[in-house]
Amino acid sequence: MRNRYDMKSHLVRLILLFILATGPTLFKVSGTASALEPTPDTLMTQGLHAYQRGSFDQALAAWKQAADLYEQAGKIGEQSQALSRAAQVSESLGQISQALQQLELALTLAQQTGDRTRIAVVMENLGRTYLTARKPDAAVHYLTQALAIAQADEYPDKGRSLISAIHNDLGIAHVAQQHNADALAAFSSSAQEAQAADDLPLTVRARINAARIELKLNHPINARDWLDLAFGTLKDFEPSHDKAVNLVQVGLGYQRLRASMPTMNAPLLLRASGVLVEAATVAGQIADARMRSYADGYLGHLYETEYRYDEALHLTRHAVFSAQSANAPESLFRWQWQLGRLLAATGKLDEAIASYSHATATLRPIRREVDSAWETDLFSGEDSVRGVFFELADLLLHRASLTGDSQEAEPDLRWARDTIETYKAAELRDYFRDDCVDTLQTRITKLDTLAAGTAVVYPIIFADRLELLISLPDGLRRLSIPVSSATLTEEVRAFRKTVEKRTTREYLPHAQQLYTWLIRPLEPDLASFQINTLVFVPDGPLRTVPMAALHDGKQFLIEKFAVATTPGLNLTDPKPIDRAKVQLLTTGLTRAVQGFPSLPFVEEEINTIRTLYQGGQLLNAEFSAPRLEQELKDHPYGILHIATHGWFASDTTQSYLLTYNGKLTINELDRLIGLFRYRKDPLELLTLSACQTGIGDDRSALGLAGVAIKAGARSALATLWFINDEASTELVSEFYRQLRNPKLSKAQALQLAQQKLLSDRVYEHPAYWSPFLLLNNWL
Repeated sequence: MRNRYDMKSHLVRLILLFILATGPTLFKVSGTASALEPTPDTLMTQGLHAYQRGSFDQALAAWKQAADLYEQAGKIGEQSQALSRAAQVSESLGQISQALQQLELALTLAQQTGDRTRIAVVMENLGRTYLTARKPDAAVHYLTQALAIAQADEYPDKGRSLISAIHNDLGIAHVAQQHNADALAAFSSSAQEAQAADDLPLTVRARINAARIELKLNHPINARDWLDLAFGTLKDFEPSHDKAVNLVQVGLGYQRLRASMPTMNAPLLLRASGVLVEAATVAGQIADARMRSYADGYLGHLYETEYRYDEALHLTRHAVFSAQSANAPESLFRWQWQLGRLLAATGKLDEAIASYSHATATLRPIRREVDSAWETDLFSGEDSVRGVFFELADLLLHRASLTGDSQEAEPDLRWARDTIETYKAAELRDYFRDDCVDTLQTRITKLDTLAAGTAVVYPIIFADRLELLISLPDGLRRLSIPVSSATLTEEVRAFRKTVEKRTTREYLPHAQQLYTWLIRPLEPDLASFQINTLVFVPDGPLRTVPMAALHDGKQFLIEKFAVATTPGLNLTDPKPIDRAKVQLLTTGLTRAVQGFPSLPFVEEEINTIRTLYQGGQLLNAEFSAPRLEQELKDHPYGILHIATHGWFASDTTQSYLLTYNGKLTINELDRLIGLFRYRKDPLELLTLSACQTGIGDDRSALGLAGVAIKAGARSALATLWFINDEASTELVSEFYRQLRNPKLSKAQALQLAQQKLLSDRVYEHPAYWSPFLLLNNWL
């Protein structure tokens, strides 16, 4: 007992002597507290080690704690560095907003130190993160500032590495802007600068990016040379997370070269598989489960392309396990998806559907994390999530077709439709870059039953066919139309291009062909249920054309049915408008301002509307963002009518409505009238009577379709293209006149207004009346 006590006392003394000897550099003793806390410098080292082995959560926690401790010590330079490191991990985890916040603070601190190199480094990090956030213009803003500082840096070697990193980021920005030649020049410069600075990791990254852009430019031999250089440099790296990442990217590069170099297929296949095996080995050596999942998963995909399904299944299941153990959903959904494809290919339909279902469930809450892979998507040109939803819907439709009982098939039909609904909601979130969709979905009930006389037409465009799901009063029907996506899209583009030409009837054959595919197969059911209203939930290119102008050979669709459009059934709040109490705010421009032509008939339009509804008015100089905001705060308007020039672009930040002295962006519109979203009675109707979208621009049409959701309105009336000012006034005035009739829905009010113009010899051409779309709630 005595010897054991002496040994224990001796051990305690040794520990105390060690603590006293090491002093504050390793441990901090706080007063009489027994807890020993690591220093911020130690936490920075711990974070780096965790990051190198792929333990991102641990790295983030360590670097955030270090930043807090540096702040307490008043070391703003070190705090800035710790925040930059934390932002790097946040970006890797897909937490883009958090990363940007950390970097903005890091930049402020760096500017306080006056350290120009530190400022340039943080600006480069900001530029790279804005690229991940899909904001290339903001990225270029910071990157060009960083480059100017770095090129004036008095420390050549350090400056060269930074210049190389900036050139690499600028190359990615050029890819985003589709300036491929500029991108190649930037990546080449980056590789040269990095090699001169002996920055081997950056040299490899730039060479991989140069290979990607060479392949995009259809220069496969040059792409292979860049990949060979990158792989040759990587061989000498010590095992690390970055080495595993770069090996996976090189392996993918060789794999993608196979399609462009068919005579080299066998050696490229061997090279790709060998590199991916090496990536898996490196990931295993450092216990990086996340990167092991990518290496095994992509190797499994390689075997999938060779129809070696047993090996592919084995590797893919390993990838799923590794992603689960790493808590990496942004990786996991890919391998669950791949497993579903492999199971489907081997005839295991039910298991395949289950795996696809797991993939969509994994993906749903992490859609923004998937955006962190945008750099890769830029080069591949692939939609990172669309396939999983459409392939699952395809399998469900196939399973539904295997039963002859319509009641047994209906659950799979509904599941297929709901799967596409999930994707449509994600599309809108991505377009508007916020959660306006989620806000709407929290206050509406799912549309399972329809009003009498209403049918919902739900087209789903697959590569080899068009599927139509039709909701009728007695349930769901399915029709499969044998027209490919390419053929359908070509016909849609031709229709949109010709229907705007007011002096010709070139549109007619295209209008009739689309009617044959989309409507004629439904005619027996529409007749038997006495349908009078068609609600379309268009997919892809179908968003860009007015369904009202489809033609059966004798008459337009609008002559037989009221027509409405919604971006998604689960995004529609189907409640009728309270016509007795509704107040209307009319706003707009009649004068020519900011280089836009005058709209002289707007005044007549507004005066007519004001005779029908009580409310306020903001015209010309009164129509400004501040006045609009104040008016909406002061009065409980149910209808907002905006008669002004508007443009919907692929990028929501480029979409606007013209005011007297400025431009109202869609985000600003959302801010101004978003308060309706939280009222018991939201904005019933938003009318935009002079807006337009680009021909063939599916994303801008998506923005138009989603404007009601973004603005927190139940319905919107808007135009696909700018039309004759006088014709617009005629149609809009008649719409509001018909809307006063409580027996009519909004869709029927629009139908009667369109029919009135159609009966007028001056405005009978569909270019005048068909671009008006009723969006979302049609009741």
